[in-house]
Amino acid sequence: MRLEGKNAVVTGGSRGIGRAICLELARQGANILFSYAGNTSASEETLAQLRELGVKAIALQGDVADAQAVKTLIDTAMKELGSLDILVNNAGITRDGLAMTLKEEDFDAVVDTNLKGAFLCMKEAARPMMKARYGRIVNLTSVVALRGNPGQINYCASKAGLIGMTKSLAKELGSRGVTVNAVAPGFIDTDMTAAMPESARQAMLDTIPLSRPGQPEDVARAVAFLASDEAAYITGQVLCVDGGMAM
Repeated sequence: MRLEGKNAVVTGGSRGIGRAICLELARQGANILFSYAGNTSASEETLAQLRELGVKAIALQGDVADAQAVKTLIDTAMKELGSLDILVNNAGITRDGLAMTLKEEDFDAVVDTNLKGAFLCMKEAARPMMKARYGRIVNLTSVVALRGNPGQINYCASKAGLIGMTKSLAKELGSRGVTVNAVAPGFIDTDMTAAMPESARQAMLDTIPLSRPGQPEDVARAVAFLASDEAAYITGQVLCVDGGMAM
């Protein structure tokens, strides 16, 4: 129970990798407040699973690209949980398309959620963490931020920007006992990847030295480590959870 007594906020925590992160942090003893965009049934399922683990669990609907919604998220964590020890920026969307035909609104939507949303969350979380002189911030980026991916110029830009923000904030907050790291998942079995054509799925698998997709739990365990005191001397780093895909 390495996170017993800790309180965590996870954005985009109702399903997929976000749900796995919530559950892993809870198994380690952390109380959880997670945000979700609009899938109420999925959020209720996650809440039920968290409460079965015996931790305090709260779900809050909201858009991380909205500054007021983010303020409400962090204020609620402080009020209902009493402190904010861990922030996991997991919320993200895709709006894929080749650069020459990509709509401007699709570029903006991805950057606003994936990059600006994480910035807003970190900005709000930094205040109570600095005051407590303790905090763990973990950002979910992607291996495509390191290697690029055709048809995802907006997504790759947002995730690459998140790496830059991670390193910058790590330097700003390090003297206050707050670490800031990133986890870069590779090809992970989720609803999104399950919908890929089999040919595209196999082509992706062919680039992975371990020859298989990862599971959401693989990512969650890496996040839980970086959120723990065992990782107290690690900051500004990007941990790839990708089966060797980004080598």
